[in-house]
Amino acid sequence: MHRPCGLFFIMPNNDVILRFNNVTFAHGRRKILSEVGFTVRRGTKLTLMGQNGAGKSTMFQMIIGAYQPEEGTISLEEGLSIAIARQVIPRAELDLTVREFFERAFPGKKVYDIEPRIKKVLDVVHLAAPLDRTLRQFSGGQQARLLLAHALIQDPDLLLLDEPTNNLDAVGIAHLTDFLKNYRKTVIVISHDAEFLNAFTEGVLYLDSFTKKVEQYVGNYLDVVEDIKARLERERMKNVRLAKDIQHRKDQANFFAQKGGHMRDVARKMKEKISELEDDVVEMRQEDRTIRNFAIPCQPDLEGRILELTSLSLMKDHKPVAKKVEVVLKKKEKLLLAGPNGIGKTTLLEALASGHMKGEVVQKGVRIGYYRQDFSTLDFEKTVYQELSDAARQGTEEEMRSTAAGFLLDAEILKTKIGLLSEGQKGLVAFAKLVLERPGLLLLDEPTNHINFRHIPVIAKALDRYEGALVLVSHVPDFVKQIKIDQVLDLAKL
Repeated sequence: MHRPCGLFFIMPNNDVILRFNNVTFAHGRRKILSEVGFTVRRGTKLTLMGQNGAGKSTMFQMIIGAYQPEEGTISLEEGLSIAIARQVIPRAELDLTVREFFERAFPGKKVYDIEPRIKKVLDVVHLAAPLDRTLRQFSGGQQARLLLAHALIQDPDLLLLDEPTNNLDAVGIAHLTDFLKNYRKTVIVISHDAEFLNAFTEGVLYLDSFTKKVEQYVGNYLDVVEDIKARLERERMKNVRLAKDIQHRKDQANFFAQKGGHMRDVARKMKEKISELEDDVVEMRQEDRTIRNFAIPCQPDLEGRILELTSLSLMKDHKPVAKKVEVVLKKKEKLLLAGPNGIGKTTLLEALASGHMKGEVVQKGVRIGYYRQDFSTLDFEKTVYQELSDAARQGTEEEMRSTAAGFLLDAEILKTKIGLLSEGQKGLVAFAKLVLERPGLLLLDEPTNHINFRHIPVIAKALDRYEGALVLVSHVPDFVKQIKIDQVLDLAKL
């Protein structure tokens, strides 16, 4: 029977403001959702969980009507206003001014009090931003605040936040957390920051990338995570018991089948039972897999000073200020670059990577591996296979494919254009590329952004063991603690 599909409205005066009714959706040949059903009640604050690339951001796009379900319906309360804070500012919008960016929050409308409204919402996200400044002039953390403010200025009934803590410093995360605790309307958040989520969320929508369904949980975020782990352990133990039972029955069936006569009928019935038992086996879900332990090989034959830094430029009150420093990095030495959003950390890394910076000397012949927070070191028009093959010029195809598999980049993903991947998958491609490049100097700008929390300890272990020189920018203290840092350069103290 054909089921209606599309967007429908829920009658007002009902606590339910959003409902997915048996929704099925696919991106090309890749299925994202299969007969998904759940409800969201007014005033609740929920987390949308799932593996990188499972389709969480796609679900947000379906809620705002950018994508339509192939089967089933998405029902919204009539008159419900929705705003989404995206993960990144699209490249096509980076040359907009702050004023133009916020005016786009009200398409087709002339907002006469736009300036005071912008000022008010920028105060909420703790950001000073001249209205005539272009978006590309802001740091990653400042852009994250602008994206959040762009959603908040609309004062929506339903606020959708896609990785809102990415690039935010501790002050920014604290301001956002306080705001969400006091926000009286409905919020759904995609995030891998467990501490942030546990501060305000009341339940979890868990997108299972194996079954393509959404499981709904109520309660404290960390408690829900433990519930999911416990369920998976029960499923694993059930599989172990079933495997033993199935093998025992197979041995018996094979024995009876060789006896002939009515024993063959017994064997046939046993095989039917075996088939039923095999149907009960629960396949381990892909989203519960973690990337393999890996190492980033260091460029061989490096000696002496890999990086020397004697001066740099940082931002104070939106103006560049030159400062003298003394930084020397040799093999196995790691520098943490610290400071608040907008002070110039990303700009410094870009200058180091380009080699066009005064007061900086990188040893001649040193290969630089650069992990950019916007993934612009990747060619979005290339497939993952093409990008990794280019990086693995010194290695074999077998090595490249093995490296990719370790980062959960399977044969289907290898054929996909990088621009079509989720932000988390782009991050895994970027790490796989670093492994294949064998750099002597690693520059890492917020390498945990968008990354599933299960992968982060594995990444920290690899960086801790890296034998070249390393410069790290990160606002995630728990991640930094797992890496032996030799020097800290706090730009705020210069």
